[in-house]
Amino acid sequence: MKIFIAALVTETNSFSPMPTGWQAFDESVIHHGTATQSPPTYWTGPLHIWRKRAETNGWQVAESLAAFAQPAGPTVQPVYEALRDEILNDLRRAMPVDIVLLGLHGAMIADGCDDCEGDLIAHIRQIAPKAVIGGLLDPHCHLTDAMLDNATALVAYKEYPHVDVAPRAEELFKLAADAAVGLTNPVMRTFDCRMICAMHTPYPPMRGFVDLLIEREAVPGILSLSLAHGFPWGDHPRTGARMLAITDDDPELADRQARELGRHLFSMRHGLLRPHPDIETALDQAQAQGDGPVVLADVSDNAGGGAPGDATFLLAAILERGMDRVVTGLYWDPMALRICREAGEGATLDLRLGGKCGPMSGRPLDLQVTVMRLADGLTQRFGDLSVPLGGAAWLRTGGIDIVINDQRTQTFHPEAFTGLGIELADKAIVCVKSSQHFHAGFAPMASKIIHVATPGTIAPDYANIPYTRRAPNYWPKVENPFS
Repeated sequence: MKIFIAALVTETNSFSPMPTGWQAFDESVIHHGTATQSPPTYWTGPLHIWRKRAETNGWQVAESLAAFAQPAGPTVQPVYEALRDEILNDLRRAMPVDIVLLGLHGAMIADGCDDCEGDLIAHIRQIAPKAVIGGLLDPHCHLTDAMLDNATALVAYKEYPHVDVAPRAEELFKLAADAAVGLTNPVMRTFDCRMICAMHTPYPPMRGFVDLLIEREAVPGILSLSLAHGFPWGDHPRTGARMLAITDDDPELADRQARELGRHLFSMRHGLLRPHPDIETALDQAQAQGDGPVVLADVSDNAGGGAPGDATFLLAAILERGMDRVVTGLYWDPMALRICREAGEGATLDLRLGGKCGPMSGRPLDLQVTVMRLADGLTQRFGDLSVPLGGAAWLRTGGIDIVINDQRTQTFHPEAFTGLGIELADKAIVCVKSSQHFHAGFAPMASKIIHVATPGTIAPDYANIPYTRRAPNYWPKVENPFS
């Protein structure tokens, strides 16, 4: 047996002011067939698992590109085509292969191609018509016909935050391996839930729904169940939640499971929306909490959803209130970081911070700051895997600590602060630029978590996202799109 592995991962925010080009991939992850020769990261972990499992079976492994870019606007067309073609050319050289396993996102859009994953899988199917093709997806994906028609099996992470990447990679390997040796014949069916919203799995009712999927997978004949939440800020005809069922050679069972579970999800819709108070209400709640730290999530400036990561709305309100014992980050501001590096640790200087990428970043803040610490090569954890932070600076203005960095990423873990020496236990408020992935790392130390409806590139107003390509037949745009 011979297995071919590759990864091409980014999430496209159609409303982001920043295109995704070569620099975005270069500063994140790009390996030309060598990812498994380096320590595993969040984005390369599945390839390590697939190689290990294949070699344990005595199978030959052909490894191709592994590329990731932090979510932003559409990928520049020549960049996408070059990355796609590298995978396709490597596959041609590796042929014949029995299995192709791909690490994907599922919501990648390029100039001239609104379904990059479907396009890639379709090209792979032309080259390897008899191979088992498996795709590992982020649940914030658009399940398209091209993906479903050309893949053998698609598996999405079940958890949001995505702390189950490794078990889902293992699941996909088993699905593909069993199909390749003739033990199973996977059949996929989907159901359009006609919903667009965030679905946070640590909280009910989503916690119970994910547990139901895991329980239902033990039913004979069911191979895998995945919920594609959809990515709300991707302007795509298939944006929205879809239930995916994979059965062993039983299309009727797959269709019935997808429909039943999808309808069940829709029935839960009013319980899914988490409270998102505005900035002033959130700060009132945080100050009334008493014991800390209270974690405030700046959900609309989440780099992991395509936002710049330099919005100042929440920080401006905190400064206006004269609050102290506050830490906030990560602010993506390479220009400010360079100025701080020139000044050096211990320096006090006037600094213009944030608000650089456009109106949805807010106004720049002119602050007098002290450079408490400078560092390079820091990382933070997401699950058990590391995420690089690049260069970073800990700044202090009054009673507020601010972390800025030059590698755009969301705030996953307390290590984004503690790695610079900031103690969180004595803080009243910790502000993180993240929509939900922070939850796994910060929930254990938080006295309260508040998701704040800040202005920004991914504001959680699902009924009023300005789509041009997505039909308005979804909840909460309309109360019952099935009527």
